[in-house]
Amino acid sequence: MTQGSLPTVAVIFGGRSSEHGVSCVTAAGVLGAIDRTRWSVVAVGITRDGRWTRVSADPEEWRLRDGVLPHVPDDGPTVVLPSRVGDGMWWVEDEGAGGASGAGAGIGDARRLVPWAQVTVAFPVLHGPFGEDGTIQGALELLDVRYVGSGVLASAVGMDKQYMKASFRAAGLPVTPDVVVHEGESLEAHRGEIEALGLPVFVKPARAGSSMGISRVEAWEELDAAVAGAVKHDPKVLIEAAVVGREIETAVLEARDGVRTSLPGEIITGGDHTFYDFEAKYLDEGHVELACPAQLDADVVARVQEIARRAFAAVSAEGLARVDVFCGADGAVTVNEINTMPGFTPFSMYPRMWAASGMEYAELVEELLQAALHRRVGLR
Repeated sequence: MTQGSLPTVAVIFGGRSSEHGVSCVTAAGVLGAIDRTRWSVVAVGITRDGRWTRVSADPEEWRLRDGVLPHVPDDGPTVVLPSRVGDGMWWVEDEGAGGASGAGAGIGDARRLVPWAQVTVAFPVLHGPFGEDGTIQGALELLDVRYVGSGVLASAVGMDKQYMKASFRAAGLPVTPDVVVHEGESLEAHRGEIEALGLPVFVKPARAGSSMGISRVEAWEELDAAVAGAVKHDPKVLIEAAVVGREIETAVLEARDGVRTSLPGEIITGGDHTFYDFEAKYLDEGHVELACPAQLDADVVARVQEIARRAFAAVSAEGLARVDVFCGADGAVTVNEINTMPGFTPFSMYPRMWAASGMEYAELVEELLQAALHRRVGLR
């Protein structure tokens, strides 16, 4: 529902990917940061099996507690998107109706829909497949719904590391060498080109995020198990040469006044973390340090920021992205990846880099919402 004449933002989170819980925690941050004197806020949770439901917009409902990630329960009324292009009214299944509802409801079941919210802008904070990969962006595009973040093409390319790197190479950006393998393929058929990468290598699902399913392989006899672990998240797997260098990240923001980059930050992991894995990102803040600004020479900072802008443009990104690079001892910069929907959890690097650059979290969220509010709809 709208509050007076305030525009309404629908925060959409959860989803079918392995990053469901991370998306919920990201939503907690965004829901808590939106200025409720400027925006009416509604929350749409997508369950693990893909049902859209009306859920609480209270950020406290979605916080990370005692290391346990929240999830969207499958007990709320179903949310239904508008049936006409340009109609901002979103609907919910009437909880008092006699028709079927919930997880057991089918397409042919009788149900009564009632108006719920006249949505002005959608803020999808879904991570991974079925959300960050262009799918939800496509659904919103079909209905001319304005939304925060990259469009269909950039979201899809940014999600698929194989095509992301192809786009970077086409734009003349330096990337790590890699080999792509698919589930069911014999590794022996690729053994020569894989071993030519040298040790160590990183084995990654091609279309997953939050470091899900990533392994560092120090000996070739570990490769089969690493690929098997990655395939649990995606049938397409990247095997990449390791790069010796410092892990540097840069936040990119496209607001109404153009594209800006934050000061670069450096991730420093300790404890048992040999790289910036899932636990280090979300569950073990004590062994992760973000140095921002990173201690880099001014010319290297400028190079990192320029490469971040070029990577953003290479995939036609919009709104926001985090670009991760490696900086070698000789000052060489190699692009690792772009993330078109970086996390907004309390430990996430994207908002922390902007805070270190002079833009606080609530201001950042407002910038993104205002950019979406003035976004062109339809063919762009």
